[in-house]
Amino acid sequence: MEPSRDIGRLIEIMAALRQPETGCPWDVVQTFETIKPYTIEEAYEVADAIERADMDDLCDELGDLLLQVVFHARMAEELGEFDFGSVVEAVTRKMIRRHPHVFARSDADTPEAVKLQWDAIKQAEKRERRERRARRGLPEDAARGHLGSVQRSFPALVEALKLQERAAKVGFDWSEPAPILDKIEEEIGELREALAAGDRAAVADELGDLIFALVNIGRHVGADPEMALRGTNTKFRSRFSYIEENLEKSGESLEGASLERMEELWQAAKEIERRLAR
Repeated sequence: MEPSRDIGRLIEIMAALRQPETGCPWDVVQTFETIKPYTIEEAYEVADAIERADMDDLCDELGDLLLQVVFHARMAEELGEFDFGSVVEAVTRKMIRRHPHVFARSDADTPEAVKLQWDAIKQAEKRERRERRARRGLPEDAARGHLGSVQRSFPALVEALKLQERAAKVGFDWSEPAPILDKIEEEIGELREALAAGDRAAVADELGDLIFALVNIGRHVGADPEMALRGTNTKFRSRFSYIEENLEKSGESLEGASLERMEELWQAAKEIERRLAR
């Protein structure tokens, strides 16, 4: 079998890998649940390639992410539920329906009008989904209410952001960033109290409240908390690598270096960043 630019070849490869008698022993025994962590991981690897502006890696990682879609679709096909074509049809139908200002007649000619139109269409789709589930005898969605559309399976930072965005749609929100900063200071005080009391459960609870408030300030100032933290992680990697490299040049080791020595190199790495940013 040869590589191809045709999606059909990828579908054929996955079908061959899943063949019980002749396929790959690892692929054959996988399920939706066992593959799920890899799907999430591949999405993060796509984000990482984008942040590094590495187009070679981005091409490769998008292929890995596409493979996950094909994998899930193949398992569903084996169960008689849907196939890859059904996935493509569903998303093309959805995109055409949600963009009547492009594919049909619509008065939505501003970003604000398009968003209002999009939200209305999504609400109609949710009603139709409930009706389809009822016709198939499936139970009501477990998550209901105004926050029901926010999936619990999201990474915690993403879930917090989406919960806040949903609550804000009905006016449950701060009007400006300043009160959120006050809330952050309040949460820090409560975390200090929990630490002083040595109550580990309370510390975890207050830490969660503090992180939730930090997500909120990020949302208000237009800084996505997930991306902000990933940026900080990148800085940490870079600065720590600087420490490691310079210790090695001096004949020192990470294990043998004092905290003061490492802090000295950390500050040197920060100064280099400042000079490069000018």
